[in-house]
Amino acid sequence: MKCLIIAAGRGSRLQEWGNSKPLIPVLGVPLIERTIRSAAEAGADDFYVVIGYQGARVRDFLVPLAERLGITITFLINEDWEKENGFSVLKAREYLPEPFLLLMADHLFDPSIAREIMAHPPGEGEVILAVDKDTRNPLVDMEDVTRVKTKDGKIGNIGKDLTDFNGFDTGIFFCTPAIFEALEHGTEKYRETTLSVAVRILAAVGRARAFYINGHFWVDVDDPAAFSRAEKVLLGQLRGKPNDGPVSRYLNRPLSVRISRRLVKYPFTPNQISLFSFLCSMLGAGLFAFGGYPGLLLGGLLAQFASVLDGCDGEVARLKFQGNEYGGWFDAVLDRYADAFLLFGLTLHALSANPGPLMLFIGFLAIIGSFMLSYTADKYDRIMRERIIHGKVPRLGRDVRVFFIFLGAIFNQVPLTLILIALVMNIETIRRVIVCRDHG
Repeated sequence: MKCLIIAAGRGSRLQEWGNSKPLIPVLGVPLIERTIRSAAEAGADDFYVVIGYQGARVRDFLVPLAERLGITITFLINEDWEKENGFSVLKAREYLPEPFLLLMADHLFDPSIAREIMAHPPGEGEVILAVDKDTRNPLVDMEDVTRVKTKDGKIGNIGKDLTDFNGFDTGIFFCTPAIFEALEHGTEKYRETTLSVAVRILAAVGRARAFYINGHFWVDVDDPAAFSRAEKVLLGQLRGKPNDGPVSRYLNRPLSVRISRRLVKYPFTPNQISLFSFLCSMLGAGLFAFGGYPGLLLGGLLAQFASVLDGCDGEVARLKFQGNEYGGWFDAVLDRYADAFLLFGLTLHALSANPGPLMLFIGFLAIIGSFMLSYTADKYDRIMRERIIHGKVPRLGRDVRVFFIFLGAIFNQVPLTLILIALVMNIETIRRVIVCRDHG
């Protein structure tokens, strides 16, 4: 699938964020990279990018990106980048003799929009425009958005000044080469070379079709207010995973998202964040083992901070497209070591005041219960996924365990904490075994 991306403009309203609009980072990733990654995820692999203002910078950024993503990018130069967007589209005429996806470099969108629109290809001489029918969409700038009037899946009219409208132009098109002819016709007849005029010309002969996006996310990042809205939505998508426990959902995740928002501005990798979280847990474990109450208190705070930070590695990976299977596995391995050392440190602290085999055995049960709860999580989570998502079944996981440790350290109740963890973790493991057995 071929994809044409318009990235020639200057973006003067976002100058405080950067001189080249396509390269302005949103949560650590340039706008044009987010657009390309979304299109690639939807199935596009042959890209044509029209560059203009500071085009050399854009090209220098995209060449290594194409290598990393395994895609091809052909650069088309629009020296008239200050003119209407249709001039950029016309630069691709000789390269695109077949249907292609047309995107704007400054429009962020859910990849499912492009995937679904490509699953419904245009007919001969047709153009399809993804239309947002939510006329109260809070992400839309009503002063700047292009409005659309549709009926029975066909576009009747389009323009920024429409008063009779029932949708918005998302800037996501699936075009046949007819778009080029319509742009030239608009230039000759109306002295206007814009996509809106071209769509209006095609609509007049019934060849402009609407594809409704059904509530999927999109935003035109055109000014500071839209930039903030885009960041807010992307961060909102991080709030909660299906297998989040109650502590993660209501305490850790809201805090980790705020931290991740700042971490993405720096060159930290997710694995480095995982390692730092682990080191915080190790330091906390050392304070448990060798400190009095001040060490216990500080160790508890470090353990809970590490638990919050443990969510940041995955969040940064998702925001910066750095996730991979190894990273998730590496994080899980470090979590198991961290849990063992935290509980061992608590056990040593408890033994200093209550020496004897009983306390050592309780510490052992807490550690083995922690390990078995993690070990049984995969199959149990798959079986109970829907019930966990809808809150019908509370999920006891690492977030709850570390929070118990934190509370026990704060209130100086180490033996009670170890007993509680040993009982709860092992009983929950047995319950999971029974649930998995009953589900075959």
